[in-house]
Amino acid sequence: MAEEPRRPEHVQSFARGLAVIRAFGERPELTLSDVARATGLTRAAARRFLLTLVDLGYVRSDGRTFALRPRVLELGYAYLSTLGLDDVAAPHMEQLVASIRESSSISVLDGDDIVYVVRVPTSRIMTVTIAVGTRFPAYPTSMGRVLLAALPPAALDAYLERVEPVALTRRTVTDRAALRAVLGEVAAKGYALVDQELEDGLRSVAVPIVDRSGAVVAALNASAHASRATLEDLRRRMLPQLQATAARINDDLRAVGRTAARAQ
Repeated sequence: MAEEPRRPEHVQSFARGLAVIRAFGERPELTLSDVARATGLTRAAARRFLLTLVDLGYVRSDGRTFALRPRVLELGYAYLSTLGLDDVAAPHMEQLVASIRESSSISVLDGDDIVYVVRVPTSRIMTVTIAVGTRFPAYPTSMGRVLLAALPPAALDAYLERVEPVALTRRTVTDRAALRAVLGEVAAKGYALVDQELEDGLRSVAVPIVDRSGAVVAALNASAHASRATLEDLRRRMLPQLQATAARINDDLRAVGRTAARAQ
């Protein structure tokens, strides 16, 4: 296929640098040869881009392999800011939190982890502090399971081959076949319910946030301490309100997208 013509203002080196960053989309660590192969660059060119990204703090290296550093999230936060996810979602989440009297968050998938991008807390229910930018493994979390269940089959297969689930509590699902079955159930039901798999005493339920095309781009959850909410409470009382909140956020995001499209 012939390459599309480039406008005179096109900066090829910048485009190649972004291609190097995107090369890490399927695997968290890559060798120089991996990056060159994924981007079509020569090894020498790939090395220059990688070392530049190392100098800028976006990539780390142990001398043989390369991996993205958390600072690359700055690029994603810039996108989320322009998308208006925080501004759009926070008012709806505040209403949800006031109604259910439990915390709510939105996360996106970054590699094998979820990253919190919006957070409306009520009280501290975990032994670690959660804030925007906090990361957790995807497999033992409700938001992570919603996001993993939405992956294309090949990407999910790669994840399940790559990840090594660790028992964070006695309830954590660590068997890959069992985890695949759980994710299939999440995809079928459209929500994920997790009972104390990330931390003892923490229960949560999550639903997807979708873009204008219907693709899952984030996940919205509500979480509660086990002493305050049974699984049935989450399923019967919180889940319907969570789904209604997600629907309102989705509607507003579509409206923002239409407004932005008309302005272009």
